[in-house]
Amino acid sequence: MIGIHNSPSGFSNDWIKYCEDHHIPYKIINCYQSDIVEQLEDCNALLWHHHHTDAKDFLFAKELLFGLEQSGKQVFPEFNSGWHFDDKLGQKYLLEAIGAPVCPTYVFYEKSEALHWITKTTFPKVFKLRGGAGSNNVKLVRSEAQARSLIGQAFGKGFPNYDKWGDWKENWRRFRMGKATHIDLLKSIRRGIVSTRFARTRGPEKGYALFQAFIAKNDSDIRVVVIGNRAFAIKRIVREGDFRASGSGLIRYEKEEIPMETIRIAFEVSERLKASCVAYDFVYDHVTAQFLIVEINYGFALEVYFPCPGYWDRQLNWHEGAFNSAHWMVEEILAQQAIE
Repeated sequence: MIGIHNSPSGFSNDWIKYCEDHHIPYKIINCYQSDIVEQLEDCNALLWHHHHTDAKDFLFAKELLFGLEQSGKQVFPEFNSGWHFDDKLGQKYLLEAIGAPVCPTYVFYEKSEALHWITKTTFPKVFKLRGGAGSNNVKLVRSEAQARSLIGQAFGKGFPNYDKWGDWKENWRRFRMGKATHIDLLKSIRRGIVSTRFARTRGPEKGYALFQAFIAKNDSDIRVVVIGNRAFAIKRIVREGDFRASGSGLIRYEKEEIPMETIRIAFEVSERLKASCVAYDFVYDHVTAQFLIVEINYGFALEVYFPCPGYWDRQLNWHEGAFNSAHWMVEEILAQQAIE
């Protein structure tokens, strides 16, 4: 029996449909209830697409999943896929430790060390908070003076986990593209007045400074998602007048747009991570002539990838045709159960 937390968005509807279409026993459970462990007594697996900006999910989702995994149950995302979700600090150490081709990342936990470093480094650099997706909480730092100001805030009052001005600008951009509505704009204004439950729960982000190398001459990035022995990818175009591609909504799906080297690296790194589901963001370093991983995640917007014309297997063979990657996640759980 598979337990599925039926989230209002994400993978869960597709998981449920797959189970129903293939006559796989499942039941809907509620991870927010105190008796969640009791709810899962007759289940040997739990699937939960928890979200990085949901205040409740932030408080306990990883802990619940990891606890259940320790008890012997299968979960998605499992520890190797999920512990580093929305945690750029954790991702830095993880990718460096396994020797992945990661974009150079510098983190400081003392203000004096950060201030000393900016006098020795070159600019521009990219300043990030540990959490945030879709290019949220990411700034291009063009000078030592700007870096000094950000460091002062990082070790002072900190940064709110909701950037109201950035959110408004992004929604206005998407509105002009026809990808957001008047309602979206109004919601953005409301969030700017009352903030978000997540930002109030998490509080200000402070006590560290995280910088990443700025990899120049990129008008796009490559997103590769590996699930088990299959991978698919898209090319994301940088926003006009910006340097960020994640969340731009400007996507190319053609197979020819995807460098095979990114597919190869993604499979190799997933094998080192021993992870069932990882999405990789790549940029190309023209100086070293190599692709670098900027960050990783287990979660993604499923519908964005429906237009993908096919996928690659671990031997880098191409398989033409439509697919639903959420179904693959259930298949990974079933395959693991067969092994055990």
